[in-house]
Amino acid sequence: MNPRIEKLETKRLIGANLKMSLIANKTGQLWGQFGPRIKEIQNRVSEDKLSMQIYPPFYYDQFNPAREFEKWAAVEVKDLEVVPTGLKSFILEEGLYAVFDYKGSSSDHSVFEYIFSKWIPSSGYVVDDRPHFEVLGLNYKNNDPESEEEIWIPIKEKKPK
Repeated sequence: MNPRIEKLETKRLIGANLKMSLIANKTGQLWGQFGPRIKEIQNRVSEDKLSMQIYPPFYYDQFNPAREFEKWAAVEVKDLEVVPTGLKSFILEEGLYAVFDYKGSSSDHSVFEYIFSKWIPSSGYVVDDRPHFEVLGLNYKNNDPESEEEIWIPIKEKKPK
């Protein structure tokens, strides 16, 4: 599975967020709160949803599944002029990403094992300290083996030793 390398343009997001860890995963709760509110959001860019993770610095260097991070359920909008009460805005800054087209169940984490233990170490890149996210488009079906999504991993070029 080889990714395409893309320069992400700045995105404006509206959504909800929670602190969680991989052990104390609250993703279902987060989407349960946010999903019904999507229809309140004006100026959406597309029907896509974004599942975004903001990890503390060096999260993957000192990996611990109990370590907390911030998770967002969000949609992209044209502007942030109207943010519904109780939801939050976030500006996802531009940057370089490795984009993996993934087909399979969202509960199968082997794709992330491949990305972080095989692809990253053998690529000319390292993981950058910026948000990670998945684009959940029209072909996304939660926990379905036929589901499709894009996995966006922030990267930067390795510095020569």
